[in-house]
Amino acid sequence: MSRIGAAVILMLLAASCIGQGTITVAVMDSLSNQRVLVYDLYDNDEQLILSSDDNGQIVISLGSGQSKDLTLFSENYELINFSVDQSSGPSIIVNTSRLSVELSNIEIAARRDELFSLKQLKDVEGTSIFAGKKTEVILLDKIKGNLATNNAREIYAQIAGLNIYEGDNGGIQLGIGGRGLDPNRTANFNTRQNGYDISADVLGYPESYYTPPSESIEEIQVVRGASSLQYGTQFGGLINFKLKDLAEREGFSLNTRQTVGSFGLFNSYNQVGYKQDKLKVNVGVNYKTGDAYRDNSEFESINLFTTVQYDINKKTSLTGELTYFNYLSQQAGGLTDGQFLADPRQSTRERNWFGVDYLLYNLRISHKIDPSATLSLSVFGLQASRSAVGFRGNPINLNENPITGIDEQDADGNFISPRDLIIDEFNNWGLEAKYLKRYRLLNKNAVFLVGSKIYQSNNNSLQGPGSTGIDADFNLATDQFPDYPNQSSFDLPNRNYALFAEHIIYLDADVSIIPGVRIEHINTATEGTFNQVVFDNAGNPLLNQVLEDNRTVRRTFALFGVGLNYKKLKNTTLYANISQNYRSVTFSDIRVVNPTFIVDADLSDERGFTADVGLRGQLAKSVSFDLGVYTIQYQDRIGVILDDRANRLRTNIGNASIIGLESFADINISNLLSKQPKDYSLKWFVNAAFTHSRYTSSDENNVVGRRVEFVPQVNLKTGINYKVRQFSTSLQYTYLSEQFTDAQNSESAFGGDSRSGIIGTVPAYSIVDFNVTQRFGQLEVSAGINNLLDEAYFTRRATGYPGPGIIPSDGRSFYVSIGYELK
Repeated sequence: MSRIGAAVILMLLAASCIGQGTITVAVMDSLSNQRVLVYDLYDNDEQLILSSDDNGQIVISLGSGQSKDLTLFSENYELINFSVDQSSGPSIIVNTSRLSVELSNIEIAARRDELFSLKQLKDVEGTSIFAGKKTEVILLDKIKGNLATNNAREIYAQIAGLNIYEGDNGGIQLGIGGRGLDPNRTANFNTRQNGYDISADVLGYPESYYTPPSESIEEIQVVRGASSLQYGTQFGGLINFKLKDLAEREGFSLNTRQTVGSFGLFNSYNQVGYKQDKLKVNVGVNYKTGDAYRDNSEFESINLFTTVQYDINKKTSLTGELTYFNYLSQQAGGLTDGQFLADPRQSTRERNWFGVDYLLYNLRISHKIDPSATLSLSVFGLQASRSAVGFRGNPINLNENPITGIDEQDADGNFISPRDLIIDEFNNWGLEAKYLKRYRLLNKNAVFLVGSKIYQSNNNSLQGPGSTGIDADFNLATDQFPDYPNQSSFDLPNRNYALFAEHIIYLDADVSIIPGVRIEHINTATEGTFNQVVFDNAGNPLLNQVLEDNRTVRRTFALFGVGLNYKKLKNTTLYANISQNYRSVTFSDIRVVNPTFIVDADLSDERGFTADVGLRGQLAKSVSFDLGVYTIQYQDRIGVILDDRANRLRTNIGNASIIGLESFADINISNLLSKQPKDYSLKWFVNAAFTHSRYTSSDENNVVGRRVEFVPQVNLKTGINYKVRQFSTSLQYTYLSEQFTDAQNSESAFGGDSRSGIIGTVPAYSIVDFNVTQRFGQLEVSAGINNLLDEAYFTRRATGYPGPGIIPSDGRSFYVSIGYELK
């Protein structure tokens, strides 16, 4: 497949026709007839800000048949929207009128925010097509929340329908789902940083053990299900973290933010940028430590990242990136329902630890062949390890020896039972090439994208007895416990080759159809051994044999999709799409031994499709909205059930249907109250999702007609933001209705052990968060209270690490941050 992709790209390069032109823009004051020398043009298509030169001019480059939608911004002048194409001539003059009232600096900043903060991904950005898809963008510098702990409840508050796992120490690792997708480590999204993959193994082990610190992120791009055609096969879509670029002006720049908070939290983020001529350098470091909400929950992490960009010429740039992340966390373990009711802060485990060591790299070259054609090539890779040691059995029998089945402690109360140890090593690399061409088709604009991806990984997974201690010891103790039952050693190679293409066909300037296809070849294998250990009733080993388990699964398939963009409605876009999806069985499904459930030996891949229809836009420049309906149809959905022999079994449960309404509105109350310029703003947002889900067919008992796991029927986030001069404050309310964690919709047994806390509902909960920020020039001081009303709640029933059992979310917490920015 990769050779085919390379050949197609080369043919397109050879066939690309070069046609280009330029238009010079000047701006005039319509009353005085004098030239306006200082202004910006916002390119609505490329989402770039162009600034006037010393002569008050901006030169716009246009490809053959290309047009551009532009917005003129100049202090104390009216905003002007206009379009240019090659028929506009070699130069144009744009007339604008001065505002009747002189604006203050605060009001100017507010107008600029209004223009540039309401960002949507455009039809085409770089070498990516987003037309016809449900896209959302989070601008992190607009978020007034607890960035130090990556508080996803606040950061993703304006993304409709997301379901969020909470309870991770310090918020270091992100867990978001939605639309019936398990939020665990964001495994159902294609997760990227600056456009390249960052998960452990995109198909074989798609969990993301690394998430960039929020202070280092400029924006988060979220593209729902139909993004599979460009970014993979997954049901969830794409999440791309675009890191900050401080090196926008010549010389040095600095951004630093220091935070202290409840439960011993200390977070230090520091980034410097440097620009000289064609060279741009960004270097950042984030250090975080704390004790966390519960006992036995201490954590420490360090994240280093470096980006170097060199513009070889005006058409070609080369960018290199290196990211290092190290994380060690003690895990307090899961609770039963009764334990959670008695005291959600308690911990029944002190021997569970989790460690991550991550090294990411990326080399990207971007070449603008001409104003109408762009080629990008990215080579990326990961060298990482993930280690977990601890007790994963029933939380009410913590001292149970997995070999003897009896309580084993010495006279001093020290543990003498081994812990379960899993060590995973990830070594992968990939290459992704994309070519985008704007051209004319039947005298209409058109955009064609073709790309190819090669992805190879050689992972290793080792499982066996850990030490008897309570510290973070990730060494095997096989010599001491040779008959430990959970032992395995596997090599897990994965090969993935893909070819994808999308095409924007403009029927006219406001209506476009976007067909696409992705051809995928996946070769997943397991090569290794596991121990089969048989004990008598007294716990003595009768048999310990090593068995081989070598399997290879190859599949080649095509995914198809089509989208629609309709922009004939004033300030409003209608979008629609349908796209096939696919999710492969992961390595952990195939061979990792878990004491809380068993895996069906015949487990197979998931298939299905996603469809969206939505309307987004603005009303009277005071209300921004996005209203959409969607459906996801699953075939052979994977989940956990209770089988006929009372075993918890991970298997293909059956087919499922999810239908939902997702809505978002941002209402500028201050604009509604007065159209006159003002030095304050008052905004209210409402983010509401309503979901209906059911299993439609299954061979398993007590499944058909049941609700799908991880789907709250009501998901509401709403908040109000007030800003006056350099002061701002926000109040946010979050509510999620009850959701099930298994396909048979088992109810909770509060007051009992509820099957050790593993099975049951996640009860409805509501949370209030409060934040204030005050700026003093380049210095910013912010503070907040998360979970203001001290709600006792949880979002997860873990089946393995860091449980098993209920993982309580944090109670009331405080934080204070001081930030300084030098540009």
